[in-house]
Amino acid sequence: MALKADRKTQQLDATDQAMGRLASEIAQILIGKHKPEYVPHFDMGDSVVVSNIDKMKVTGKKMEQKEYIRHTGYPGGIRRVLLGKLWGTKGPAEALRRAVYNMLPKNKLRNGRMKRLIIK
Repeated sequence: MALKADRKTQQLDATDQAMGRLASEIAQILIGKHKPEYVPHFDMGDSVVVSNIDKMKVTGKKMEQKEYIRHTGYPGGIRRVLLGKLWGTKGPAEALRRAVYNMLPKNKLRNGRMKRLIIK
């Protein structure tokens, strides 16, 4: 018996929500853990549309202290960008997208799940 994903679209409002808590909720919906027929190896999640992204809040000193780190693969190739600089250059949508991306399981299903995240 093959499982068929019954996908729905869920609307979320980011007004006055903390970025991490919102990203955690989005990740759970994209994975499909809110459904009774959830299985870890099958992509059962729903689509998520997030609105009012510019009204999302970041608590504490994260704008000045939180770093996103990546490595180019070359010696000495560590690249760091602060959340405040990322927020200013690429906007809050990119910051939320990175938060959700890092909360999803690191497997072959992650890219397909990220395609169902729509940020307005």
